[in-house]
Parts: sequence; C-alpha cells; structure tokens
Amino acid sequence: MKVLVCVKQTFDTEAKIELKDGKIADAGINLIINPYDEVAVEGAIQLKEKGIAKEIVIVAAGSDKAMDAIRTALAMGADRGILVQQDTAADEFARAVALAEAIKAENPNIILAGHVAADDGSSQVPTRVAEILGLPHVNVITAVEIAGDKATCTSEADGGTQVTEVSLPAVISSQVSWNEPRYPSMKGIMAAKKKPVATAAAAAAENKVKILEFSLPPAKAAGIKLEDEPEVCATKLAEWMKNTVKVEVK
Repeated sequence: MKVLVCVKQTFDTEAKIELKDGKIADAGINLIINPYDEVAVEGAIQLKEKGIAKEIVIVAAGSDKAMDAIRTALAMGADRGILVQQDTAADEFARAVALAEAIKAENPNIILAGHVAADDGSSQVPTRVAEILGLPHVNVITAVEIAGDKATCTSEADGGTQVTEVSLPAVISSQVSWNEPRYPSMKGIMAAKKKPVATAAAAAAENKVKILEFSLPPAKAAGIKLEDEPEVCATKLAEWMKNTVKVEVK
C-alpha cells in the first residue's frame, strides 16, 4: 500500500510576524513543516510500522525552500519526496490543482494531510484535492484503522465523535490530536540526505483569489479601572457600558 502525504512549509509558529509595504516580511524567519502536516507524516509512518503501508511519498508545492519540509519528513521516516515547483503566491485552488496532478501520477492508496495550515488557516487544500480527484474525504480525524480496501476514521464532531468508513483510495486530513510526531534522529537526518526527491513543474492554474495586502489588527485599547465604593463603581460601570461602549439593553 502506498501512502502519500501532502506537506506545506510554514513560518515557525513562534515567529514574530512583521509587515512591510502590505506584505509579510520573511527575512530572518525560521521556516518549518506545517505542524498539522507533521502529524499526518507521523500517522503515515505508524501505518508503515504496523506493516500496512509499504511506501510513504511526501509531496510539497512551493519554492525550492519547501525542500526543507520534505527533508524533515524524510528524516522522520518517509521514503521519498516530490517537490512541485510553484509560485508561493499560488492560492488554495492553484495549489490544490498542482498537488492533485502530482498525486494522480503517483496513484496512492491513501492521501494524508493536516486539515489546516498554521500560516493561513484556510483549511481548503485537502478538500479541494479530493474534489478534483473525485475521491472521498474525511476531515479532522483523530484515529484511523485500515482493513483491506476500507478505512475507518474517527473524527471530531460537535458534541462528540463521528466514525466514518470509506473505500480507498481516499483523502484523509488529520487533527493535531491524532498523534505526537517524533523528532528526527541523527541517523534519520543523515539517511534523508540520500533519499530521492524528484521535482516537477506545477500544473497551470489561475488563482481564484488575489490578496491585495496584509494588515495587523489594531492594538487593543487600554482598559479602565474603577476604584470607589461598590455602589459608586456599579453606577460608573453602568454608565460606561451604556454611553461609551453602547451596550444594547433589551
């Protein structure tokens, strides 16, 4: 069984984001594999350790810098990688088209991915990939069991959990609580340097969305502090709520 994992390179979640001329300034910012995709990579490796998966292929779409995310996944235990060379300005639709084309050529049994990227939070790409490929999609899974050509997935749902059985091949996107990703060992890091990574040009697709500029939210205004007798504070608070913040009273 071949398992393919889609990964994205994102900013370090602890990095301080700064804007310049309406764009994100990436100078000096550490880039990492998307934490949600890292969970999907770990899930694939665990399937291989159980003898279910025979090969794990990592696919990323982006600039040459995305090679680092692929190498991280290879160091964790994946077998080979594919870098789909694409402009980093590609939106979710164009990225999904590029990934779907690469996936189609690989013909995997299972396509895994994190359900969302930590940088844009759009949570669109896995769903779009499944739609383009005409495959079933199960989202935010926290567990999966494979038996033959069926996958039984446990997912988050409002007020509880949902259990879904799908026929393979299928797209399965994971919640971060599925597992705890392993750290690449020194042996794994050294081995990853020798594992094959192919490159391919991205399939042509026009963006559906154009980002004009980024802006940070306004700084929070300082709060107020009332110090007086309880009844006086209560009166001042009521006046502030009614006249300053305009709380609607029904």
